[in-house]
Parts: sequence; structure tokens; C-alpha cells
Amino acid sequence: MVFVLVALVVLALLASVHRYVWRRFVGDTTAPGSTLRKVGTVAAFVLPLLSLGAMTSGRIGAPFWLQQVLAWPGFLWLACLMYLTLALLVGEVVRPLLTWVLARRDAARATAGTGTSGTAVDGTLAATTSGTRPRTEELVPAGRSCPSTSADPAPATAPAAEPEAEAVRDTEQAAPAAPAETEPAEADPAAPASATATGLAHPSRRLFVSRVVGGAAAAAGLATVGYGTANVLRGPSVKRITVPLAKLPRAAHGFRIAVVSDIHIGPILGRAHTRRIVDTINSTSPDLVAVVGDLVDGSVADLGSAAEPLAGLRARHGSFFVTGNHEYFSGAEQWVNHVRELGLIPLENARVEMGGFDLAGVNDIAGETEGQGPDFVRALGDRDRGRAAVLLAHQPVVIHDAVEHGVDLQLSGHTHGGQLWPGNYLAELANPTVAGLEQYGDTQLFVSRGAGAWGPPVRVGAPADITVVELASRQA
Repeated sequence: MVFVLVALVVLALLASVHRYVWRRFVGDTTAPGSTLRKVGTVAAFVLPLLSLGAMTSGRIGAPFWLQQVLAWPGFLWLACLMYLTLALLVGEVVRPLLTWVLARRDAARATAGTGTSGTAVDGTLAATTSGTRPRTEELVPAGRSCPSTSADPAPATAPAAEPEAEAVRDTEQAAPAAPAETEPAEADPAAPASATATGLAHPSRRLFVSRVVGGAAAAAGLATVGYGTANVLRGPSVKRITVPLAKLPRAAHGFRIAVVSDIHIGPILGRAHTRRIVDTINSTSPDLVAVVGDLVDGSVADLGSAAEPLAGLRARHGSFFVTGNHEYFSGAEQWVNHVRELGLIPLENARVEMGGFDLAGVNDIAGETEGQGPDFVRALGDRDRGRAAVLLAHQPVVIHDAVEHGVDLQLSGHTHGGQLWPGNYLAELANPTVAGLEQYGDTQLFVSRGAGAWGPPVRVGAPADITVVELASRQA
């Protein structure tokens, strides 16, 4: 029941956001019945359906080819929707300011257009005061009969200014009233400047503002997504940090662990993505490779071949693997067996002794639903606490268990560093550390931003990385 309510809330939120985006990008900038409005309206229905398909196709067991077809447009649209909405919200602040500036400009032009005559209408007064008498037929309003040119002239006693004054009055009555602000559908952006100045064919100011703000928001949002997609497709960069451990012997000083997390092999990031990561890790010549969870988003049947480049990992003391929450969505037992076949060593609540420290690994918390959750007692309970201990655990939230069991350094991932700004602020609410190295009691926690991406293949403000952690002995 709770799941259904949450799903309904999410769907309602998505519908509201799509309605807002449609209104600002389509409804406010296009004419009813126009081709652009029809295309925009169809897209407003199709794109969210693609996103829902991308998010659910894997969970419902859809054919892998269909997952791949839906993944790119569906997940990319989610990223576009996010940044287009953020850009439009900024535009809501700019919109009234731009409207005010344009109103002042139009008012200044109108004032300047009256000149020194003050109430001139189509140059009538200017012609009169210069001694040129306006032609009678030009001044007769529509619907009045034109006086005969053969009629007797006016009496000599009539004031000379009367015809001129009456002509002005007639002209004022004949002049059309300034049109009210037109709706976007009726505006003509191509109207000439002279027509605009007289107010006879003035384009809607609201339409102009909507198009300027919408165009700027579209450019900013799509450029951000493009930049973030390029960050993912070019692969992770290498970071290096040094972590001193009090219990590490001098002989293990300088031991280098290549930490990689959240590779997320799936319908979008496939074999080429895995190959880039393997090549990057091997270029660092590590002593040990630690793959700390969320390796895949899919079954071994669909993604086994995409993971095969992992067999090419090279490290003096081997490559080790612990499960992440996404392994339990994808068949954790099958993946543990498959990575073992590829030459990685799974640490399922287990520990091995290295030259100068203990290396332990625990299953992810998501495994608790299958009775395979983290077991710190099994992994660390009987060890010699006089030796340094390095723990591989996918989620940073288990740091308090690590402190309790005397771990010196915990290596984690899971957060992606937020992946999509401002997602890092949300990640901070659920994780003790989002990225980097922090101290908790006598235990240090390092969290990798990850080497791949989940959902949209986009990273903004959280570049993908592989980190070489160099252990330092304080005795050295």
C-alpha cells in the first residue's frame, strides 16, 4: 500500500513538472494549431512514457534489446527535464524584470514619438501649423457623407480656425483605438519597426519575453546535459590520495589500492565502458584492485559479455569484489560466481591477510532481504586488532559498524558524489560522507564518486573517478 502511494505521488509530481515545462516551452511560445505546438504537445506525452519504460523495463524482465532502445532517450530525458526545469525556475525571476525593462523602453519611445506638437495625430497638426491646409476628404471619418465641392463657400464671418479644429476632431474620432495586448497566437514577430512604433501592429510583449526566457532556458539546460553526458562517455579520471594508518608496518608503506565503484554496466554503458575502466586501472600499476559494488544493472545472461574485460585487470596482489545494492536487483549469486570466473576474488563477509594489513569485505545492506546482508562479526570478529584493517563496504552508512569493529580504513562508493547537481545535497541527507576522505573516531572513511552512472548517463558537478589510495605507515 505504501509503495502504491509513493508511486502515485511520484507520477503526480512528474505530470505536474511536465505540464509546467510544456506551458513555458510550448504553450507560451507557439500559436494554437501550429505545427510547433502539435510537435511539442506530442513530445510532452511521449518523452515521459519513454522515461517510465527505461526505469521499469529491466525490473519487469523486458527483452534486453528493448531495454537498450528505451534507455538512451528515456534516461536522457530525465536529465533534460531536471535541468530545463531548474533553468525555467531561474527564468521566472528574470521574466518580470525583462517585462519591466521592455515596458519602460516602449513608454520612452511613445513619449519621444509625440514630438513638440504634444497631441499630433498622423501629422495633422503639423500640417495645419505649417500653413498647409489638410484636404477635406482625408479628414472625413468612415460613414460620413463627403460635402460637395460645389457647395457655397462658408460665410466670410465664420472664424478661420473652425474648419481646422473640426478637422482635428474628425481625425481623432476616425483614428482607431490602440489595440490591447495580443495573445501569443495572434502576435506577429515579423511586424516592421514602424508599425510597432505607432502601436498599430505591436507584437505581444508577453510572447517576446516568453520566447527569450524559454530559449535561454533551453540552451542552458540542454548544454548542461550535453556537458554531463560527455563527462560519462569519456570515462573516469584518476585521483590519488595518501592515507596514513597508525598500525601499518613500515614494510607496507606505499601500498597502492585502486578503488573503483559504481561501474554500472547496463543497457547504456556496456563493454566499451568496461574496457575503458580496466585500461585506466591498469595504467596506475596498483598493488591491489578493490571493486566496491554496483558493478552491473542487469542479469549475467544480458551483461556477462560486457563484464568480460574485467578479466584483464592486473594487480600484484589481485582484484577483489564486494556486492552493492544493484547486484541484488540483478541476481547477486550469479554475479558473484561470474566475477570469480573472470579472476576477481569476492569477499562475502570474509577477510584475507595481506603483507601488512587485513583486507575484509562485507555484503551490501540490500542483501538482508535475501538473508545475505553484512556480517561484521564473521568478517572481522576473530582478527588480531594489533594489525591494520581495511574494509570494503559498498555503502558509507555502515561506518559506525566499522568503527565498532576496529577498522582503520573503510573504502566505499554508492553515492556517486550526487551525480547530478544539486543531487549532492540530497545525498548528504542519506550518507555520512558523499565523497572524499573523512575521519570517524579511529576509523577513516573514503567514498568514491564512482566510475559510471546510474539512470541518466550524465554527471554534473560530480565527475567519475578511479582513486588510487596509497597507504602510509606512520612508522616510516
